[in-house]
Parts: sequence; structure tokens; C-alpha cells
Amino acid sequence: MVVMRGAPLRAPVSYCSRSTNPRMAARAINFYLNPKTLRGSMYPQKPNRIFLIDPSVDDETLLVEACESLASVTVTLGDFAGLLEGPNRKTLLGIAQVVMLGELAVNQALDNVEPKE
Repeated sequence: MVVMRGAPLRAPVSYCSRSTNPRMAARAINFYLNPKTLRGSMYPQKPNRIFLIDPSVDDETLLVEACESLASVTVTLGDFAGLLEGPNRKTLLGIAQVVMLGELAVNQALDNVEPKE
């Protein structure tokens, strides 16, 4: 037996007992190795009809709306950060900066879109 730092090496402990349900074991394995099969059957994704965007809306309009929403959030976070002090203020300003970076990315995408005539 090899001893390292005073503790003997042992064989790995098996955490599965014979009483483990085979379906539970297969489900756990599928969760990591075949997630589409398991998650697709367990959690069917149905979009909420309240918040659907019309698929016929063009990319430029969607980017403009996203840009305006992000700009509004940035201003709101900045105003709220003005009411706070200390670590909470720094956290809120960090979130505002991340939102602003998203706004810049959307603006760049908007600049890259070919305007429709």
C-alpha cells in the first residue's frame, strides 16, 4: 500500500447502491450525455403568446427598439445609482456599464444593417 502524507490510498467509493432505481440512473446519465432527449421531453418550450414579436418586423426596426430599450435601462440604472452609496452603488454602476456595452453592440449592428428603401 502506498502512503502519501500519512493517508493511505483507498479504492474509489461507489455511491450507487443496488437499490438505485435504473430509470433514475438512466435519467441522470442522459441529463449530462444526451441533454436534448431528456430536456425536450421534460420541459417542452411553448412561447408565451403575450410577448411575441411579429416575425415580419425587419431587422432595422428590431435593432432600433433594442437600442432604445437599452438606453432607457442605462439611464434608469444611472439615476438609481445616484441614490445609493458604497458597494451597492458600485455594483449598480457595473451593471449599467454592461448594459451600455450591449447598447454599443446593438448600435454597431444597427450601423451595419442595410437600410431598406
